Amino acid sequence: MDRQKTLQTLQTNPNPEVLIVGAGINGAGTFRDLALNGVEVLIIDRADFCSGASAASSHMAHGGIRYLENGEFRLVREAVGERNRMIENAPHLVRPLPTTIPIFKIWSGLLNAPLKFLGVLEKPSERGALVIKIGLMLYDAYTASQGTVPRHKFDGRDTSRKSFPQLNPAVRYTATYYDGAILSPERYLIELILDAEAEGPHARALNYVSLHHYDINRAVLKDELTGQSYEISPRLIINAAGPWIDQVNSELGISQHYIGGTKGSHLVLDHPDLRAAIGDHEFFFENKDGRIVLIFPHFDKVLVGTSDIPIEDPDLARCTDQEVEYFFEMIGHVFPEIQLERDQIVFRFSGVRPLEHSQAKTTGQITRDHSIKEDRFGDTPVYSLVGGKWTSYRAFAELTTDRVLSFLGKSRIGDTSHLAIGGGVDYAAVKSTPLGSTPLFERYGSRAREVSTYQDGEGTPLEHYPGMTRGEIAYLCAQEHIVHLDDLILRRTLIALLGQLNPGLVDEMAGILAEFLNWSAEEKTAEVERTLAILQDQHGIKTL
Repeated sequence: MDRQKTLQTLQTNPNPEVLIVGAGINGAGTFRDLALNGVEVLIIDRADFCSGASAASSHMAHGGIRYLENGEFRLVREAVGERNRMIENAPHLVRPLPTTIPIFKIWSGLLNAPLKFLGVLEKPSERGALVIKIGLMLYDAYTASQGTVPRHKFDGRDTSRKSFPQLNPAVRYTATYYDGAILSPERYLIELILDAEAEGPHARALNYVSLHHYDINRAVLKDELTGQSYEISPRLIINAAGPWIDQVNSELGISQHYIGGTKGSHLVLDHPDLRAAIGDHEFFFENKDGRIVLIFPHFDKVLVGTSDIPIEDPDLARCTDQEVEYFFEMIGHVFPEIQLERDQIVFRFSGVRPLEHSQAKTTGQITRDHSIKEDRFGDTPVYSLVGGKWTSYRAFAELTTDRVLSFLGKSRIGDTSHLAIGGGVDYAAVKSTPLGSTPLFERYGSRAREVSTYQDGEGTPLEHYPGMTRGEIAYLCAQEHIVHLDDLILRRTLIALLGQLNPGLVDEMAGILAEFLNWSAEEKTAEVERTLAILQDQHGIKTL
């Protein structure tokens, strides 16, 4: 259903059972589960789907081995299981990722956990080989029966240097285990939205629609494109606005302070030497200040992150020059001979983790677990989805859906545990066909079958990006809720993140969208200006 028709249904059917505010990963996962279970549900976002905190992911599906030190065994067990489900259910978007920890010490860190428990440790000691070995043994044990990824291994200095010649000679051991790489969090999320909508007209999704205000049993929604208002009366509201949860709740007359988020920034580097130095391994390690950081192989680029800085206003999250210096220094900690220059940065991004408000002494001690906070406005329950991790979104959505079903007096009729996502449906079967060796299959999995049908008559490669055709963009326009040019460039494709943009491509894509979305010449110009401004302000791209 296209956007205008969906808006029209708000006038003819203004009483959804559930309104979800916020289309990040927690909101989208819950939308998918509710739709599967026949609940009449509307999800809205004031911007595009996956344009907030969920777009600032480190691209990892992981259990969070370091959370063991905080005693969060349930969270780690859950997350490792969910990591495996992501790899199995979305193999086109989540792949097993060998992850290597460089280890400089042997015995250090043995007292971290008990001292944290006693509340006398603000900054943990560097984790040594023994602590990491124990953690990885637990990590493996949690899901060994699934067999989704191999077990961990330890290598000494000589073997490690043979595998990674540019590694710091001070590294005494390396430990390699497996997590998952999320190739495109934005595509993963849009496919969840599309899967939910495919369940039937009871599931509706709208981007660029905000919760304007709320009176007793009546929500007023605002179309951010036209300014038009729509009144609906949901039986229940789910606040999945991530770091903006408190702001949304204030619109609902709820003054609780639930969020104490921290900013996490990342760089994407075009650095062949660094890319070769890490091979196909992510390097996941503790920096000199105790912060856990990563060097991540992302196609032919390198993704580097992440910071963990308290922030008040999530709208102001940007990757700063100080963070860039921090990232460069931490790369030098592991690969001291690698030379880094700022002109090798092709993209930067920053977002705010929607962590629960906490009195923890350090940001690393704030739990990454999830919880549902229940309030009421009039007769309407409001469930705020606080905290959580990308990896455990499905389990959080399941917990939320069960609670919603109980409130509505309904029984669960479907389960997402082993439900393929988007292009993960029939993945192996399509992979064995000629289509399985094409770039379309790499991008869309089995949905490449649908995309390829749009190439008929529109199979002309783009002049400034021959790896994509007009037909592919036509498909994205028709099926994936594109409203603005930046939706296409930043969230339906990896073109911007991988540093593949140029002025000609921006203009060419704007021209194609103008044709398919019926933009005027003035609207096309405005879209180009909007996109360039976003790229410069939020992602540090100033040369287009």
